[in-house]
Amino acid sequence: MKTAHEFAPGLFIRGVTPPLRLADYRLIAFDMDSTLINIECVDEIAAVVGRKAEVAAITEAAMRGEITDYKDSLRRRVALLAGVPETALQRVYDERLELNPGVETFVATCRAAGLKTLLVSGGFTFFSERIRHRLKLDFARANTLGVAHGKLTGTLFDRPWGDIVDGAEKKRVLLEVIELMGIAPAQAIAVGDGANDLPMMRAAGLSIAFHGKPAVRERAMVSIESGGMERALELLRPPA
Repeated sequence: MKTAHEFAPGLFIRGVTPPLRLADYRLIAFDMDSTLINIECVDEIAAVVGRKAEVAAITEAAMRGEITDYKDSLRRRVALLAGVPETALQRVYDERLELNPGVETFVATCRAAGLKTLLVSGGFTFFSERIRHRLKLDFARANTLGVAHGKLTGTLFDRPWGDIVDGAEKKRVLLEVIELMGIAPAQAIAVGDGANDLPMMRAAGLSIAFHGKPAVRERAMVSIESGGMERALELLRPPA
């Protein structure tokens, strides 16, 4: 593994030589929780019923890569949400969720440069669809919480592709969109922070860790460890 060096304070690179041309890329894929947004949504839903510490401990271990079965870890966390009123989701969105610093600037710059934008999240469609519309993203894939009689069931809804977006599904979705666009993986960028982002980050031509867990920082080509996401533009030169 190539050693990273500090390109600028809090901005590390390995295996790339800046400036890079943003126009050389055609697609950028983003994780959502703790990447585009400031929270882990499952933890904040759990907070509504006083179970945040229990759920957050599983989340943190999964994001660090200490729990290798992401699907099992998510099912365990979602099961703890059984009985939470569906209205809690809107409360979390309204009261706790914010876009991370620099996200709007970076996403808008990518869109202006002609890149297609993909959100691929191990989180939930209630939030991912709102973020997709808010940032004008082109595609999104996430998990759907089961709801019955106005309350969460503690389960995830089966979709044609499965029930959980884990690391393997993130990579599969990225490669599927790449194929549909008729581009090479080298023309894709992947941005994430947790261990379940590593498969799609390895598949992309450029990987960016945004305030990532240690295992992600150590493997990403670009690691933003201070400041906002717009810091990626210190390396990626937009078209004139």
